[in-house]
Amino acid sequence: MSDVLGRSGGLGIRVPSGWELTDTGKNHLRNLGVESVSPAAMQVAADLRKHLDNVQNVTTRAFVEEAIKCHEAKLYRSAIVMSWVAAVDVLYREVVANHLAAFNTEAHKANAKWKEAVNEDGLAKMQEADFLDRLVPIGIIGKNVKEELAKALKLRNGCGHPNSLKIEPNMVASHIETLILNVFEQFPA
Repeated sequence: MSDVLGRSGGLGIRVPSGWELTDTGKNHLRNLGVESVSPAAMQVAADLRKHLDNVQNVTTRAFVEEAIKCHEAKLYRSAIVMSWVAAVDVLYREVVANHLAAFNTEAHKANAKWKEAVNEDGLAKMQEADFLDRLVPIGIIGKNVKEELAKALKLRNGCGHPNSLKIEPNMVASHIETLILNVFEQFPA
């Protein structure tokens, strides 16, 4: 087997734990009909991998890597949950780095009992739907982006709890693409 993979022209690479298919190798198998996941769904995973190269924060990078691995392993519910966690992590970091005072002011307007956040953990004390609502008035995201992210949050909530919701690759692709376009491409990670 090692001899065959060694002559694969870069479709497989030797790693310390054995052999792995490269992205080119995976695409080759899909083109042969070996993979059942749609090309669109796999393209989104490839796009997310491209963004991974730009993710500097170690925590965010771990979330994105896990989301990619879940997607590639066809763990679709997990991919949705982890990609959402990565996106929220990016948004938290953006707020803390550039908008914390404005966010706290807006949060206090909505809830007089809000205890000012000083870091990402403080932001996490707010429900994520409420968090998204606070981002619009301070100009971090627009109303339409918030609505799309609210749909992504609703799907994440459906995937994060036991229920009969069925998830397929194209649903995951759409979810991840929404996060790529509206979070990962918009804010430094």
